[in-house]
Amino acid sequence: MTTTDTEEPTLTIDELAARTGVTVRTVRFYGTRGLLPPPALGPRRVGHYGRAHLARLALIEELQHQGMTLAAIERYLRRLPDDLSPHDLALHRAVVASWAPETVERVSREELGRRAGRPLTDDEVERLTAMDVVNRDSEADAPGGDAYRVDAGLLRLGVELLDVPFSPETVLAARTALLEHSRAAARDLSRLLRDAVAERDAPDVRSLSAHMHPLVVQALLTTFQRSLREELREWLDDGGGGNRGGGNRGAEDRVVEGEGGGD
Repeated sequence: MTTTDTEEPTLTIDELAARTGVTVRTVRFYGTRGLLPPPALGPRRVGHYGRAHLARLALIEELQHQGMTLAAIERYLRRLPDDLSPHDLALHRAVVASWAPETVERVSREELGRRAGRPLTDDEVERLTAMDVVNRDSEADAPGGDAYRVDAGLLRLGVELLDVPFSPETVLAARTALLEHSRAAARDLSRLLRDAVAERDAPDVRSLSAHMHPLVVQALLTTFQRSLREELREWLDDGGGGNRGGGNRGAEDRVVEGEGGGD
């Protein structure tokens, strides 16, 4: 992997395929169908791929997990603006993932790595366990209890968090805070919606609920994104980023926009 002058990581097609758990043939196929933008051409016309390609492949994977056909995925991606940032694509993926059912599966150590999309070291498995992303199966028949219970949607998020320089304790505390506040928001919104449709018939209520669900999810994501951006900007402006002189605004803006993490 190399970087450009703007520190944008670039990967060859082989590195991109290995990073995302797909084949080189699949990457090329997606490119010919317009699902992926063309790579930047480097010396000897070698294609280089960056964060936007990683984010699009992650979104495509999530759409596939929801059971969408290739044609449906093509229609979905065509409706997206061409200049969406990796951060914006990640938000779209989050909206799609919110519809995934919570299904906990029992998998072997080998299968866990396959589901993660990359080989996992013992230390990484321990970190995922500490973050409560995976749990060792106490009833496993495999030698040494080499089996785990895992939610596939949560696993994908956990693997990405492995590259974030936070301790498992910090990630777990953040998850607890998110769960507590999201449940409180869900209770308040549910109460408001119930009061608003109290006089309606049951079929109308179900229809309205199905219509409102994606809108509420999108509203929550957008509101949280903007609130987090404001909080981070205030923190960075106060010198919390270790840069009181203000000489690194470009890096600060990337953090505020959610694009400062390394891929």
